[in-house]
Amino acid sequence: MKIKQNILAISGSTRSNSSNHRLINAFASLFSDSLIVNTFDGIDKLPHFNPDTKTENIASIVTDFRSQISKADGVIICTPEYAHGIPGSLKNAIDWTVGSGEFSGKPTALITASTDGTIGHQALLEVLRVIEAKNIEQLHLLIQFIRTKVSQEGEIIDKDTLSDVKALGQRFIETIAASIAEKG
Repeated sequence: MKIKQNILAISGSTRSNSSNHRLINAFASLFSDSLIVNTFDGIDKLPHFNPDTKTENIASIVTDFRSQISKADGVIICTPEYAHGIPGSLKNAIDWTVGSGEFSGKPTALITASTDGTIGHQALLEVLRVIEAKNIEQLHLLIQFIRTKVSQEGEIIDKDTLSDVKALGQRFIETIAASIAEKG
């Protein structure tokens, strides 16, 4: 029996039926033989990050979020771009991990799926580099005009996008396997 890797998926969209949520579901379906994908649904419920917050006063949702990242074999972030930037709720969530280091050395894949996405994608790549997400240079994908490429039912309907997502997923799985092997 093949051991499946546990992945935490984080959507940068707060819309309930966004293209990014549908893309996460499509990704989970494509790689269901290798991955167990759990989605963190609370980025819009995290309190505003404040570096002065004392450890004992951190909200339980923040400690739960950090714990889910720590326990996961890898993290996939799928996000739109808002006003040429990183969505505020997503940036806030990531900020909660800067001092505690959950992303450091963690295999992390980034998919920016938006109308354009180029500026927000580059900004988020830089954030992920700074927090030392593992192999981020090989584990990112920009999907422009996402609404024309993923159906309302959550199926990737554009063949080039499907090919790109499959290639990213394979690199992600290989990075996670190498990371697990390194830990012994």
